[in-house]
Amino acid sequence: MRHLLPHEAWAFVQATPDTLFVDVRMEIEYLYVGHPPGVVHVAWYEYPQMHAEPQAFVEQVRREAGGRTDRPVVLICRSGKRTVDAGLALEAAGFADVINVLHGFEGELDEHFQRGRLNGWRFEGLPWEQL
Repeated sequence: MRHLLPHEAWAFVQATPDTLFVDVRMEIEYLYVGHPPGVVHVAWYEYPQMHAEPQAFVEQVRREAGGRTDRPVVLICRSGKRTVDAGLALEAAGFADVINVLHGFEGELDEHFQRGRLNGWRFEGLPWEQL
């Protein structure tokens, strides 16, 4: 698995049209916090269960990829943590080019336990949309 900073990941997505860009956050995060344009939503886990089902996740990503495991897959979550586990599941299933967006969409917590002030997709001013 490769790890790219948000601006590097966005440049990669723009330069590689075959890329499948996947947001692994819960649906409520995806809809109400916002997401990058063109991203496909496939939750790693969902409320209220709050536990991952790796096989179901992999199968849904495989469908979104048109059955192709050679397609690059870029993963984003809130802070870049969930995507590591999701990426490992994809690699174990044969996906050859998995990329984790470091710091995710909202970024790491600062000293006041707030996100979006240190790093992350929105912090870097990259394009995003919201419901």
